[in-house]
Amino acid sequence: MATVELTTDNFNDVVGGGGTVLVDFWAAWCGPCRQFAPVFDEASEKYGDITFGKVDTEAQTQLAAAFGISSIPTLMAVRDGVVLYAEPGALPAPALEDLIGKVQAVDMDEVRAAVAAQQTEAQ
Repeated sequence: MATVELTTDNFNDVVGGGGTVLVDFWAAWCGPCRQFAPVFDEASEKYGDITFGKVDTEAQTQLAAAFGISSIPTLMAVRDGVVLYAEPGALPAPALEDLIGKVQAVDMDEVRAAVAAQQTEAQ
């Protein structure tokens, strides 16, 4: 599956839906971003059940600001609308594979219960 260009117009629809979405926040001038791009693209071909999206932080400044992106590349993993991972840095292929495995192994029922408990405590 090819990567999806994420914009303010489609971000919520793509990332807020069900399933797993990996988001790469990047910019054309960023050397580490250019190094990470082929790793990200290769993974997108391998994992057809995962949506791979890219946010050009220069073109989508509102999205970058909304997520507090201060270093790029930043990779974010979202599953069923819940952000499970968001860290800056270009991952080598084995580390990206490991992250994908961990995200897929998360028990989302436990995550939703923990989120609900935190929301109840905050009220």
